[in-house]
Amino acid sequence: MKKLAKRISRKEWGMILLAILFTCFSVYLELEVPTYISKITDLLGTQATNLDELWQPAGMMVGMSFLAFLSAVAVGFFASRVAASYTSRLRSDIFNRVLDYSQTEIKKFSIPSLLTRTTNDITQVQMLITMGLQVVTRGPIMAIWAIGKILGHSEYWLWAVLVAVIVNVLMTTVLMTLAFPKQSLIQGLTDKLNSITRESLTGIRVVRAYNAEDYQNDKFVAANDELTRLNLFVNRLMAILNPIMMGISSGLSVAIYWIGAYVINDAAPIARLPLFSDMIVFMSYAMQVVMGFLLMGALFIVLPRTMVSAKRINQVLDLHSSIQNPAQVQQADENLKGQVEFKDVTFRYAANSEAVIENVSFRAEAGQTVAFIGSTGSGKSTLVNLIPRFYDVSEGEILVDGVNVQDYALEDLRNKVGYIPQKAVLFSGDIKGNLDFGQSQETPLSEQAMWQALELAQSKNFIEDKEAGLVSEVAQGGTNFSGGQRQRLAIARALARKPEILIFDDSFSALDYKTDRVLRQELAEKTKSMTKLIVAQRISTIMDADLILVLDQGKIVGQGTHKELLANNEVYQEIAYSQLSKEELEHGK
Repeated sequence: MKKLAKRISRKEWGMILLAILFTCFSVYLELEVPTYISKITDLLGTQATNLDELWQPAGMMVGMSFLAFLSAVAVGFFASRVAASYTSRLRSDIFNRVLDYSQTEIKKFSIPSLLTRTTNDITQVQMLITMGLQVVTRGPIMAIWAIGKILGHSEYWLWAVLVAVIVNVLMTTVLMTLAFPKQSLIQGLTDKLNSITRESLTGIRVVRAYNAEDYQNDKFVAANDELTRLNLFVNRLMAILNPIMMGISSGLSVAIYWIGAYVINDAAPIARLPLFSDMIVFMSYAMQVVMGFLLMGALFIVLPRTMVSAKRINQVLDLHSSIQNPAQVQQADENLKGQVEFKDVTFRYAANSEAVIENVSFRAEAGQTVAFIGSTGSGKSTLVNLIPRFYDVSEGEILVDGVNVQDYALEDLRNKVGYIPQKAVLFSGDIKGNLDFGQSQETPLSEQAMWQALELAQSKNFIEDKEAGLVSEVAQGGTNFSGGQRQRLAIARALARKPEILIFDDSFSALDYKTDRVLRQELAEKTKSMTKLIVAQRISTIMDADLILVLDQGKIVGQGTHKELLANNEVYQEIAYSQLSKEELEHGK
């Protein structure tokens, strides 16, 4: 909680202070009202009292009550303003921190967990701020102030109030001790429930295809039942709290009247009216004390879960990306524009884990096409993901334009690279927004540049067929386009940036053979200055590459042209002959 408190701005601290001052003013006004009740009681007990004499204390009571109401409204305004501005900034901080994460940090949290931390956990913090300023702050101020009034007013009923306060504190402590450990479990189970739901919805077609609805439902029901059980346990404890408070309040009222009856009965006739007046006033103050502790009890409803949420939020904010800009940025050699070189590169996901890439060395000159092929899990995608620093190498170095990638400013490095993932990613909005996406040296893109990129990526025809053209809607994830269309749009997005280096991470797999062939021909003719690195599963996609690297279990087991590898590399031969006939391979079709 301390770490989150440090994030509160000066302006917000100012509003918090104003909220506390208005709370104090409101409590003062409410505690002054019983004084005027006492005056009215005294006046009514005096025979010579005129009706006109009652207007002044009655008017003061109404005025103070109205001012107390306005003060409470002001507190509510400041509380909601602080909660909204603080949580908005906190939500942005979490979002930006997660965007800065490398793949290594993202894997430490599940995506459903990150979503829960950005939504549910922050809502808990917002609720604490709102309730804290409106309710919780008011509780101790009211209780302490009312006890002070009681001590200065009468001692006859003091013991009754003390007993009520002690019972109140003990019961609240017992209930919170039982409820607190369950809060962290509730948040963890919320993550699990979100994870199962997301998993089921993402893979809904597979679930239906395998008639696995019951299996997924059982997983959901198990997590849901456990979460429900814990929530019921905590809510039942909280449900017990209110009746206990009401019981204490009722018991205190009975005690005050019972004691008052004896005290007034034993007093002289002339002293009975003042004693009765004191009892009325004391009753009001005693109820304020109980109300103060009742309000403080609300803190224990919200605080445990908020503390758990605060811990989870801090876990995200305290984790910094392992991919950082260098202290000293180096500039690239203009004469080596588009050159990529790997020097004895080894990569492990963790320090003690097995190497995914081991001792990889090669050089791609500007304008060349270098392809990577190998069995699933051979490290092809991991290798190309090292170039834009989605991960950092464990050993060795990667040079782009003669400079180590770790010596570039991340923005400059990624401006040099056009990356097309295996699974095309489109963002909700329109086609224009997806093409002119992010920042590059070409930003902002003209419509002409967009159409050129679309034509090169073989996407122009189906975009022109749409009535809205470039402003055609793109649904979330691009679900209103086919897999091949999404892939071509992703390629167009990368081409529009006019990067030095194009990385195709198995990006042709969603294309039919004809489109694949035409696209590669167009790329070869119109992107001669760009270095192209292609990860592929299909031999036909990479046959024309200037250099082909064959990977097996993270190691290069062969490199050369298609003809060279077909002649002397067993691994390449095995892959090639499993896909194409001897005639097709020899004639390059």
